[in-house]
Amino acid sequence: MHSPIYLFNPDYDMAMANFTPYYKSPAEILRMAADLSVLPVWFAGEGSGVKVDCLERVSLFRRQLCEICPEGEGREVLFRLLSSVGWTEQWLSTRYIPWGWTPALVHRLRLEGVDEEFLPSAEEMQRIRYLSSRQRCLEILPVFTGWKGICGEMRACTELSEVDTFIRERDQVILKAPWSGSGRGLWKVSAASWNVQLAGWASRILKVQGVLMAEPIYDKVADFAMEFLADEKGEVRFVGYSYFETDVHGNYKANRLLSNMAIEKQLSRYVSLERLSCIKVCLEASLKKLLGQAYQGYLGVDMMVCRVEEEYRIHPCVEINLRMNMGVLSRILYDRYVHPLSEGEYVVEHYVREGEALSFHREMVVRYPLVWKDGKVASGYLPLTPVREDTRFQAYVRVEM
Repeated sequence: MHSPIYLFNPDYDMAMANFTPYYKSPAEILRMAADLSVLPVWFAGEGSGVKVDCLERVSLFRRQLCEICPEGEGREVLFRLLSSVGWTEQWLSTRYIPWGWTPALVHRLRLEGVDEEFLPSAEEMQRIRYLSSRQRCLEILPVFTGWKGICGEMRACTELSEVDTFIRERDQVILKAPWSGSGRGLWKVSAASWNVQLAGWASRILKVQGVLMAEPIYDKVADFAMEFLADEKGEVRFVGYSYFETDVHGNYKANRLLSNMAIEKQLSRYVSLERLSCIKVCLEASLKKLLGQAYQGYLGVDMMVCRVEEEYRIHPCVEINLRMNMGVLSRILYDRYVHPLSEGEYVVEHYVREGEALSFHREMVVRYPLVWKDGKVASGYLPLTPVREDTRFQAYVRVEM
């Protein structure tokens, strides 16, 4: 069996929306893929490989980690991590584990000579696309009908008149393209703001993607997710929680680094742990039925705690992220590398100007020196990707005890 090669392709959602082998990512997304190409080392299996845009990034990363961990157990942990995988710039004829499979990625690998046996077929890609649509939430939400402490309404509109009716009935709604990136392809609309421009956008989504999802806007008090792993036998098991932050537009900002117990404690301020446990068990069974053996790998189900009248309720299926995702990564980071008595945040930062990332990195190294305890990060700043003068995207964690 060939050792797999992990690959970070952040254009997954946009490429799935386009769904052609010839999709070309925007320049900023290509920059993100390059700047963060080292990122899979934090979740790749030992003995596997990681594809980077250039090996110089790995050398730079080693030097920067050496600067923040000049000696001791922390340096040993980090250098053992970097040595646990093989690094490559080239496509190799072996099995790949990308952030998520897309027709464009399959096409690129095929052109570079990767064997067909290591690539999903056209039929498998069609099935993955079907399962990754936001419309699949409508196959999960009915399972929770009649449950106490649950909310969540969604409608799949196939005609613009249906969209117009839903907006007039609910007044404040959010419209979502069935395939789009996190925070993208979304419009918050009210009956008063619904106009020709927004109707034009909705018409284009309906024409290209065939359906438009419409939901009421809820009084949200917390974003979290349940993360799962689907195996080759069709079994789906819960692997932990993620607790994240979004901006007013729904764009992902950061993940809190917390133990599963700490996240449950946060959520228990609003809902019972018994209710969370029941949702978890129900989702394992529902996802197993939905996915069958068509998908193997990590996936996440985004949820919300909402204030409804005088009580709090859980929206149990806002979105299904059928790919590796930042929530899973934050779960792995905490469980593997953060001291159990510490907490923190995992951030993917975007910088506008050259030099800005490197300046921020140097400042953080001084302000938040890295402290290790029992082989794990107890406090401080830890970059997860190398930082150069031209870096525009960076991933890092900051931890405190």
